[in-house]
Amino acid sequence: MANGSNARELIREIAEIAPEVQALSRQWTDLADERLGGRVIAVSDEGFGPAQRILEAQRVHRYWFGADGYRYVDGWETRRRRSAGSEWCEIRLGRPGRIRGIVIDTSFFTGNYPMAATVEARQDGSDDWATVLPQVALSGHAQRLDLVEDPATYSHVRLSIHPDGGLARLRVFGEVRIDLPEGEVDLAALENGGRAVGANDAHFAAPAQMISPEPILDWGKGWETRRRREPGHDWAVLVLARPGRITRVEVDTSFYNGNQPEAISLQAAREDVRDPALLLNQAMFWPQILPPQKIEGGAHKTITAEILDHSPVTHVRVNIHPDGGITRLRLFGRAE
Repeated sequence: MANGSNARELIREIAEIAPEVQALSRQWTDLADERLGGRVIAVSDEGFGPAQRILEAQRVHRYWFGADGYRYVDGWETRRRRSAGSEWCEIRLGRPGRIRGIVIDTSFFTGNYPMAATVEARQDGSDDWATVLPQVALSGHAQRLDLVEDPATYSHVRLSIHPDGGLARLRVFGEVRIDLPEGEVDLAALENGGRAVGANDAHFAAPAQMISPEPILDWGKGWETRRRREPGHDWAVLVLARPGRITRVEVDTSFYNGNQPEAISLQAAREDVRDPALLLNQAMFWPQILPPQKIEGGAHKTITAEILDHSPVTHVRVNIHPDGGITRLRLFGRAE
């Protein structure tokens, strides 16, 4: 039953992301994100829902009713344990890094959530597990956030739930620690440590999606804003993986044809501001490094010659004129 039915009827009730979780996601990358390669490599039991679901980037749905009459949860759920012990799953992080915060989300799990949870971590090639989150009590239909003070770099985590039950999502927020290749590299890429700090509008899809590595297979996998009914334009602010000079911009509007922006422009700066709200405020004053460039729908555009000369930058504000959707944005350059 873990894989469910092919004929699911989705109950369209979606959990809201807690403000404190949103704030943490603007500061750090979810190292366990399956879009980055996060994978469950071992699990004790997944009788009612596969453990891999807790790494999905999408928000939590309530559940599905399958054509076979069963209900399927949007998360990992074990069978009812009839002996002493706990259930667990081991996860290979999508990117190694320093763990800064852990979110255990039991949205829509009410009478079937675990009583408590523990998280351990290890480095690649080691069999020594370090406890990064000692046993904490869980509540039903809640998002528990715990900060982690551990400077080590980890590649794997082991989540133990006591004694059994289910949860919807696990987020392992932290600082990506990888060696970038020599030469030109996508400085904004999620898999390299880039991240989205925020946007003025993300009605249809969040800006982090346009810097994700997953293949472009269908509509709705990029950043898309609502239809603007007033003067101005929409924008999003990105943090680069490393400081660098941007030498090539690639804009992809696959599946956005008729709802793509008219043009795109970039502002950028070298900033050491950590507060997301202040950073978004300051971004409106950053120098322009790319004047508005017309883009077409359902197309791929590469921009090089139009990029203005600039010093190494750490942050970029992406302006779309006036609104619309972008499937992918790549900001190539040489890291310092």
